[in-house]
Parts: sequence; C-alpha cells; structure tokens
Amino acid sequence: MIRPATMWRAFFSAIGIVLIILGLECLAIDSATFVAQPGEEGPGAQAFSGLLASAPAVSNRVFRPTEWFPWSLLAIGSIVVLYSISLRPQAAHA
Repeated sequence: MIRPATMWRAFFSAIGIVLIILGLECLAIDSATFVAQPGEEGPGAQAFSGLLASAPAVSNRVFRPTEWFPWSLLAIGSIVVLYSISLRPQAAHA
C-alpha cells in the first residue's frame, strides 16, 4: 500500500525538478518563439468571409527571459526539492 506521505514526496520532487529544468533551459536561451498554428485564430481575430478576404495574420509570441528569471526558477525548484527530501515518512500502520 502506498502511503500518502510518499505521494506528496513524489509530487513535490517532480514539481521541483521541473522548475530546475526550466531554469536551466532559460539560462541556455536568449529568446523562445512560440509559433501559432495556421488554423488557430488568435485573440481578437475576426472571421471574415468576404470576396477579397485574406488569411488572418498568424501571431507568434516571443519570450525573452530577464536576467533574474532563470535564477528564480532554479532557487524555487531547489527549495521545493529540499522540502520534499525533508518530509518525514510516516510510520507503517500494522
């Protein structure tokens, strides 16, 4: 039987590891471009089916992490992993 404390430890470990990986990725990049699919309509796009209608403009989003952002992710992720390690396992119930 899996104890609840084990599940919390695994949950917080996973969250912390994901934050650490995202922080390392943000350290390695200058910018990231999120490309919208051609069929997707962005917010505020209006469907127009006139005779001279052109395809709606696809809006790409560019993410440029600031200098403090990756270090914050790394710090928060490390704290969460340390917290998950410090969780006490409960005594086994007979």
